[in-house]
Formats: sequence, C-alpha cells, structure tokens
Amino acid sequence: MDEIITLFTKDSDIGDRLDAFLSRKTDMTRSGIQKLIDEGLVTINSIIVKKNYKIRSEKEEIIINLPEPEILDVLPENIPLDIIYEDKYLLVVNKPKGMVVHPAPGNISGTLVNALMYHCKDSLSSINGVIRPGIVHRIDKDTSGLLIVAKCNEAHLSLAKQIKEHSFDREYNAIVTGNFKEDSGIVDAPIGRHPVDRKKMAVIRTSSSSARDARTHYEVIERFGAYTYLKLKLETGRTHQIRVHMSSISHPVIGDTVYKPNQDKFERMNASILNGQCLHARIIGFDHPITGQRLFFDSGLPPYFKLILDKLRKM
Repeated sequence: MDEIITLFTKDSDIGDRLDAFLSRKTDMTRSGIQKLIDEGLVTINSIIVKKNYKIRSEKEEIIINLPEPEILDVLPENIPLDIIYEDKYLLVVNKPKGMVVHPAPGNISGTLVNALMYHCKDSLSSINGVIRPGIVHRIDKDTSGLLIVAKCNEAHLSLAKQIKEHSFDREYNAIVTGNFKEDSGIVDAPIGRHPVDRKKMAVIRTSSSSARDARTHYEVIERFGAYTYLKLKLETGRTHQIRVHMSSISHPVIGDTVYKPNQDKFERMNASILNGQCLHARIIGFDHPITGQRLFFDSGLPPYFKLILDKLRKM
C-alpha cells in the first residue's frame, strides 16, 4: 500500500519553490522529490503541478503519494567476517572501513548484512525488516569498528532499549584537525537534517527544526600540533554524530570529505591510506540481553589508523 504524506503551507513559505519546500520538510532529497513531482505523485489543492511551482498562499494542501518501496532481493554472500564474540543470541563484529552495513537500492551486495545472512542463515532478528536483519545499530561505511548483531527478536529489543536509555557504552577513537586548548570536554548540540544538502546532517539550533539532542564527550589522547588524537564517547547516537559535532567546533575528523571537503596536504598525501574519515568504533559495552552479564569488547586500532598515527609522530 502506498504511503501518503500531507503537508500544509504557512505564510512564511510563500514564494518558496515546491521542491525546495518539500526537501526542507521531509527526509527526501531534492532530486528524489523532483522525480515524484515529474511522475505526477505530488499535488497542491488536488492539482498536479511542476517542480518549479512556487507556493502562493498559506494553508495550501500538499499531498505526496509515495509508491511502495522497491523490494530488494537480498542474498547471502560468503564474505569473511571478523567476529569478536558470538553465542546463540548475538554476535559482535569488527566491521572494516569501506563496508556498507545494510543494502539499499543501487547497493544490494557486498554489505555486512549479505555476509551475516551467509554466516547466520535464518538466525537473525527480523524487527528491522528484510533489508536490515539483525542490525541493532549502524556505523558509517568509512568508519571501522564494532557492531552488535541480534540473532533473535528478544535480544534485539533488549539491546535497542539499552541504546535508548543510554546504558549501551560506545567509545570511538579519531584523529581530528587542530589542537584542543582543553584536555577534555563535551559537545552538546542538537543534530538534524542539513537544511540544504539533505544527504548531510548538521547542528541545528532553531526551535522549529526537527533536530534531536546530541551529546559527545571527548578526551585528548595525544597532540600533534595541527592534529589531535581523541577518545570519544557517545551519550546519544545520532546519524554522523561524531563527524558533525567535531566539524561544528572546527575540529573535523581528518579524511572526512563530507564534513571537511577541503582536504589539507597531509590528508591528500595519505588519501589512499585514510580512504575516508579516520574514525574507529573501538569499544562497546552492554548487558547481555539474556544473562544480564555486563560485556565489554575492545577491537584495538586497525592497521590504517596505526599507520596514520606513526606518520604523525614522525612529522
């Protein structure tokens, strides 16, 4: 069954292009919205309009008819996994940099989910649907490190509750740009969808936004003058949280071409080693969903991270 989204314009929206208005009010990209408009799936006051339509008055009724999502045929793949821990309820995986966590249109193979389906067969939780079986939380494609995977729905619900209640420990290591004056601190800033680039997140402080509270604790491990090696702990778990928060305080993660598009000489010279942001999900801690035992896992630093540290120490 198709999903229908209904929106009403305000006086402050008058003069805005329809595609820009909808990209601001939804989680869809502007190009995705333009495609829906071109296909006649967006109406204003029951009339099909063009994507360059400009809002004329308040209380215009905009209806978006979202077609049913494409059903992906997700297949098991014999991809090696670095499994840190496993029992019949869950497993902890050390995800390599460059691996996508779950399939999406245009990217349905080579993901962690494909590998998990081969390894676990039918023993994965179904709460997040056929696209994300077993996936309780995610890390970005170019972030390496630990992920917990649920093998049954009971374990999934318990782990998801721990994340929501902030009793699920997550510690990262990162190398960021610049030198910190203080040895530790906290970034407490709400994160929401970027108002212009819908593929990015941003710190947004306006009361009218849908941004959610986000808090990241950081501690300096080592200083290199122009760069700093940090330990970071997540109090919340928003999309791109560490990358957005570090960029917002003018200390973006090195190698992050999304939130630090202007790469410096060191980053350019070591682009093949970095291959994305220098960010590693090193430690996770949680209560076992069945036994209640507190578990901690430390993956150590991956080779690319150690190599970058060695280069910085020799500068």
